[in-house]
Amino acid sequence: MSGVVLIAVIAIICGILLSFASVIFAVPVDEKQVKIREVLPGANCGACGYSGCDGYAAALAKGEAAIGLCSPGGADVAAECSEILGGGAVEMVKKAALVHCNGVCGNAPSKLVYDGYDSCKAASLLFAGDSGCAFGCLGKGDCMAVCDYNAILIHDGLAMIDQDKCVACGMCVKTCPKHLIELVPYGQKTHVLCSNKDKGPDAMKVCKTACIGCMKCQKTCQHDAIHVTNFLAAIDYSKCVDCGECAAVCPKGAISKGAVVPKSPEPAAEQPA
Repeated sequence: MSGVVLIAVIAIICGILLSFASVIFAVPVDEKQVKIREVLPGANCGACGYSGCDGYAAALAKGEAAIGLCSPGGADVAAECSEILGGGAVEMVKKAALVHCNGVCGNAPSKLVYDGYDSCKAASLLFAGDSGCAFGCLGKGDCMAVCDYNAILIHDGLAMIDQDKCVACGMCVKTCPKHLIELVPYGQKTHVLCSNKDKGPDAMKVCKTACIGCMKCQKTCQHDAIHVTNFLAAIDYSKCVDCGECAAVCPKGAISKGAVVPKSPEPAAEQPA
């Protein structure tokens, strides 16, 4: 009986000590951090630049991060976070993912028959992939596999993104082994749909719509929004007014004009017998 009493006394003492310890060593809870975390969508995609929603919430509560970095949450989440932190209105530019390539099968034919694991990452290890263009989309669907919003499909050998479904989580951006995908302003219609950095003649050998670095777009732009570097044009979206003049002068159709999703080339008309 004495043994049972002894164990009971020890248990009571341990319970008291644990109670004191929980008070003494308790980690203060930041109420702002808790409220912000409840507001964040919980995607843990890392598009904000932090490890996940917990990390971003902690950084916001400490004043170490900017409001409005949560792309999946959008403007509504940015406004709620601003209200919790006692800030004013936050202007947030909605973004969506875009594939900088127009290498559909008719534009960039395959250079070899790939019969390995159906993955862009795996295919890229074999002579930079089976696409004729070493810089182009491989169309194996790695980006589609990581998209939780059904915003990506593979059509005619090319990844295409439905920007209305895209929440700009950035998972596809991280996954693409060719680094072809970028988060761009939603609604922007003028884009360079090419990533080939070869000289013009070499680029044209592997894709019909490759940028040839001719500089016509750069010379035409009145807003200093497009520049050619390493034989490839790139748009500065902070300066671009979406006028489409660069697309109009591009001799190879490497710049989109109104269409976000690239289209397959029209089939050649049949010649009369």
